[in-house]
Amino acid sequence: MSSDHVDVLIVGAGLSGIGAACHLRRNCPDKTYAVLEARGAIGGTWDLFRYPGIRSDSDMYTLGYSFRPWTDPKAIADGDSIRRYVRETADEYGVTGHVRFHHRVVGAEWDSERAVWTVRVHRADTAETVTLTCGFLFICSGYYRYDAGYTPEFPGIGRFTGQVVHPQHWPADLDHTGKRIVVIGSGATAVTLVPALAERAAHVTMLQRSPTYVLARPSRDVLADALRRVLPEKALYPVVRWKNVLLATANYQVSRRAPGLVKKLLRWAAKGRLPAGYDVDRHFSPRYDPWDQRLCVVPDGDLFTALSNGRASIVTDTIDTFTETGIRLASGAELAADVVVTATGLNLLALGDTTLTVDGTPVDLARTVAYKGMMLSGVPNFAMTVGYTNASWTLKADLVATYVCRLLRHLDRTGQQVATPLPPPDGELAPIIDLTAGYVLRSVDALPKQGARAPWRLHQNYPRDVLLMRHGRLADEGVRFSQAGTASRPGAADRSTGTTVG
Repeated sequence: MSSDHVDVLIVGAGLSGIGAACHLRRNCPDKTYAVLEARGAIGGTWDLFRYPGIRSDSDMYTLGYSFRPWTDPKAIADGDSIRRYVRETADEYGVTGHVRFHHRVVGAEWDSERAVWTVRVHRADTAETVTLTCGFLFICSGYYRYDAGYTPEFPGIGRFTGQVVHPQHWPADLDHTGKRIVVIGSGATAVTLVPALAERAAHVTMLQRSPTYVLARPSRDVLADALRRVLPEKALYPVVRWKNVLLATANYQVSRRAPGLVKKLLRWAAKGRLPAGYDVDRHFSPRYDPWDQRLCVVPDGDLFTALSNGRASIVTDTIDTFTETGIRLASGAELAADVVVTATGLNLLALGDTTLTVDGTPVDLARTVAYKGMMLSGVPNFAMTVGYTNASWTLKADLVATYVCRLLRHLDRTGQQVATPLPPPDGELAPIIDLTAGYVLRSVDALPKQGARAPWRLHQNYPRDVLLMRHGRLADEGVRFSQAGTASRPGAADRSTGTTVG
């Protein structure tokens, strides 16, 4: 058993964690820190997922870091390029040497008397338990389980003599050349896999229970390409970034306020890229409104191209049972397959499965309320990164990291040591993630809630959040500042747990 102390402990060395560490280096250079990573490499999602065609479904001018321009000509980037970008950023800002690999956090206990977190860590490389302490705990581990994706129970799957693969654990030695492939699913992963697999497969069928909204988008940014001829990267990057932010914000706002219009536009755009007579309504017209679930972006319309040239097809139906040679559908039709890919989603996992305790009392995440979408009521000196559902993850990650740095400087400037969010005094609570996707609905009840108004509610609006997170007041009704030894404020009842909060 060993122990050491840092001012800030960051959990996760993916896009969010590396960004958080870089922000600390830039804005709080006097703070000591470490980054704990459960796996053996930097990159998070972009190191874990290795399936064919893996790419961003957000443009890299917004998925990239605010402080380090994305310079690759492709705005919709492949997984290798994104992983390289994250690693190069870590190297450039001196973060790589602060990453401790194979360190999985299993629990963290806050002690108000000392204003310190004690963090228990399992080291996969040595099988020992390590204890670290920190003044501020910053969880950047995303919100899904890394060791297992979601696969529903399919009738008869044990009879299938072909290969079944989940994209989250793609076999490096899988050769799909000339194979008949069925991809089950209709989300971002499925629409990425289908055109990539179709390049070498005999045929690829995307089997979906219901359609998803799919939008074709150029893989290169026209404005960026034009500006690159006259401006240096550091000058053009913020211009293109804000252009894309404002377009995405407008798209979302119009979708929520005039869903019928946006439905028609998306159907019209899909129809224009498909062969005459294609059943657009059956395969590309979802039952839900745009942005009830994320829109799926396909660069340069590659999915539509694969469908148009006959190398891929879509079947909208439900599974009756697997057979020895494929899948029999509820309609009675059969799909022959050599390989079945279950692109059926993720398993949500809050805080990387870390258990939190405050002054000896376990924290029930489902009964906490998020403050500014990043801290939890009753949990001192703690932040988490949960990205946007309607825009690039990193836009929110950058804002959270910037806010944490502001908060740390505020504590130093005022002579305080502890920042504890308070629950909202009134108003209804809502899920922190406002999507109706299956992976969200399966686990949303176990996640923190959000309130009815700011600062306990964020509105999925980046420009509005910039004002709140970068320029808004640090001392407001939603947070209490104190010094070590102040366990709680008498009479401050936590509406979500019935206990006092510090």
